[in-house]
Amino acid sequence: MASAEIIAVGTELLLGQIVNSNAAFISQELAADGIYVYHHTVVGDNPARLKEVIEIAEKRSDILIFTGGLGPTEDDITKQILAAHLQKQLVEDEYHMQKITEYFASRNKPMTENNKLQAVIIEDSIVLNNDYGFAAGMYLKDNKHTYVLLPGPPSEMKPMFTSYANPLLLSESGDQNILESKILRFFGIGESQLAADLNDLIITQVNPTIATYAGDNEVVVRITATAKTQEEASALVRDTEQEILRRDGTFLYGYGEVSLSELVTAMLLEKELTISAAESFTAGLFQAEIARFPGISKIFKGGMVTYSEEAKQSILEVSHQVIKEKGVVSEECAKEMAENVSRLCNTDIGVSFTGVAGPDSLEGHPAGTIWIGLSVKGRETEAYQFVYGRDRNHNRRRAVMQGFQLIKQFLDAKK
Repeated sequence: MASAEIIAVGTELLLGQIVNSNAAFISQELAADGIYVYHHTVVGDNPARLKEVIEIAEKRSDILIFTGGLGPTEDDITKQILAAHLQKQLVEDEYHMQKITEYFASRNKPMTENNKLQAVIIEDSIVLNNDYGFAAGMYLKDNKHTYVLLPGPPSEMKPMFTSYANPLLLSESGDQNILESKILRFFGIGESQLAADLNDLIITQVNPTIATYAGDNEVVVRITATAKTQEEASALVRDTEQEILRRDGTFLYGYGEVSLSELVTAMLLEKELTISAAESFTAGLFQAEIARFPGISKIFKGGMVTYSEEAKQSILEVSHQVIKEKGVVSEECAKEMAENVSRLCNTDIGVSFTGVAGPDSLEGHPAGTIWIGLSVKGRETEAYQFVYGRDRNHNRRRAVMQGFQLIKQFLDAKK
């Protein structure tokens, strides 16, 4: 099976000024093609270092895919360095030169000489048209390697790869195996615990492979299988998935790229259940998260951020007695907050967040102590305590995710 390496060229990537989203996109596309990507490389706009990267990549990869460095400025050096390495000439592509010339003429602007560089290609290469820009892409082969040169801007790179580069790669791939990958998303279990639970599967893995990744307050498991047919690959993934779920399925919340908040919001919209929120230490994070999704006005009626004791009493109508006797970091306060916001906003569900974000303690409770209240029409209001041990903002984000998880558990039970 062919192996590929993605080489991103640009000092701005090394400085962290731009995120290398191109590599993620190309890797996903190649995985669907059954082409393994074993290496991602980022190199600055330096001729010697780029030449070194090319030499290293040729020793370990069959396909070298470059992004960036095809523009008109002095630091755009990708095709120049590769052409010199392959001992090939640079020639002008008539189509892209005409496109550039006509662009400037139509706007009555003078065209500087350096713009012509975008129409320069390596001899003997197949030209990849740039439908959304000027820099021509290239596809060329020698006896050992395939080289693909793509522009850096994602708005130009993605359509060029999809429309022109990927069909060429597929046409020459021959009898490749099918590669199938599936993402499982877990909440409520740490990566170390999940990895320990799956340890025997991981250390003996051959096909499929299992990889765990720690996300923001969640754990992602990727199962990847390869086979001659789609049916065989799917069966391998399915069998491994079933074994993982047998061990830790209670923590699974979803699949693919769908976040927990997105999943819960979709469930609320499907069931047409309205929701409101009362937040203290999370200070509106839950409401900001749920408001990210289109159509949310159908079910999200509003909420309140009541950070102080005074606001909890005057705005949210939490009783003075509860705050005085039980405190704001309490089951009773969380319940009243959830009930009252549901009543005041006239919603089916009210959720509340109160606790100690940190770093200091509050009312004798250590940082990371939180309560989440859940009030549902026709049900007894409940409150749940959690104790987190991280920094202030981690505790706030985790509490919001925990709130979505509690709502999901209610919705799942309602099915």
